[in-house]
Amino acid sequence: MDIFEVFLLAVGLAMDAFAVSICKGLAAKKTGLKEFLACGLWFGAFQGLMPFLGYLVGSRFVKWISMIAPWMAFLLLSLIGGNMIKEAFAQEEEVQPGFDMKTMFLLAIATSIDALAVGITFVAIPVKVFSGSSLMNIVFAVLLIAVITCIISMLGVKIGSLFGMRYKSGSEIMGGTILIFIGLRSLITYLDRSQTLSDTDIIFGMLIPLLGTLLGAASVYARKNKISDDLRMILAGGSAGIMFSISVWGMIEPAIRGLTDEKESGSIPVFIGFCGGVLFQFILDNIVPHTHAYAEITEGPKSHLKSEVKVMLTEVIHHIPEGIALGAIYAGFFMKTDWISASTALVLAIAIAIQNFPEALFVSLPIREKGAEAGKAFFMGVVSGGPVPLLGIFTVIIAVLFPESLPYIMAVAGGAMIYTTIEEIPQISTKQDNDKGALAFIIGFALVMLMIFL
Repeated sequence: MDIFEVFLLAVGLAMDAFAVSICKGLAAKKTGLKEFLACGLWFGAFQGLMPFLGYLVGSRFVKWISMIAPWMAFLLLSLIGGNMIKEAFAQEEEVQPGFDMKTMFLLAIATSIDALAVGITFVAIPVKVFSGSSLMNIVFAVLLIAVITCIISMLGVKIGSLFGMRYKSGSEIMGGTILIFIGLRSLITYLDRSQTLSDTDIIFGMLIPLLGTLLGAASVYARKNKISDDLRMILAGGSAGIMFSISVWGMIEPAIRGLTDEKESGSIPVFIGFCGGVLFQFILDNIVPHTHAYAEITEGPKSHLKSEVKVMLTEVIHHIPEGIALGAIYAGFFMKTDWISASTALVLAIAIAIQNFPEALFVSLPIREKGAEAGKAFFMGVVSGGPVPLLGIFTVIIAVLFPESLPYIMAVAGGAMIYTTIEEIPQISTKQDNDKGALAFIIGFALVMLMIFL
């Protein structure tokens, strides 16, 4: 576990303390430096102490733990993250306004008990920030967790006093999502005999699109939960243009270069792969019940699923080829192919993150408008983007294990993404003039093309 993953872990663990700090800020009639420090120091100290104690206990059984270490890390982090997400939908608990020692001690224990189990995972997934001893690395990790929790808790008190409860459920969901992702990554890394995922750049690249999804889903916490038709057309058009440009310049064009040699062109196999991707997405579109929120179009077989689930499944379907595309481009980067550069991988990850913003927004806002709580709407928006990092990781592993398959995977992803883009046209078109959506499409397409070839 490197410093980036420790940072993510610290942020994820701090979300419980952040949520409680918001409640403390709400309950307090007046907040100042004393209240900020009370939450920050108590929560930060215990959030750092607990994983250290967990590590000391776990290190005594290191031989036994090493046999089941990856599975233990996956189960522990998934359970902790899942419990945080579950608590986001639970009935709100009353938090007393006091900042006295007894109250803060009990709250600090309650918010940090999960970190005790996380400390055991430090044996399963060693912290490697410095070249020194493992103990020095662990001390650095727990201090980083403590400091980040302290800062986030102090921020929570301030937010609670200013804005109220609107961010509580969202913070718990985001924290739980981060912990589950780290747990899943530890398991996949163990199963990945190619050692691809030891490359931090690849893991960072998988997380970039998730950031766009989180920000888009977080739109439900804005004061205004509706967007105008003009803004919707611009966002949808720009998103479609970005996806189309990624398909052409990020997938199809490199795939042709990757399959072309001195004797024959790669256009024919890419054409076959492209058609296969279109067919794959067409089948997926017809076997999964889903609803395009703003176009009010329901597709797939009849089902008894709730309307908000069908709205979420629309973006889940659309994110599947994006995840494959992201994994393919980072596999090419990892294998150091001469037709995929490191800059191209980063550009495409950022481009997918930008277009994930409106896609998550188009899940969360319609669900919120129909009366769902902000936390539920946020959660469903985040889940809709889950296929991108998960399929990205699996695609990287498959492509690295079978390098000859990479251009074909890219062709399939390109075809599937273009099919999805064309299907999104009803969201851009309305009874009104849709020039704004068309211009946004062109701008999105041109910008990604420019970024790739600069």
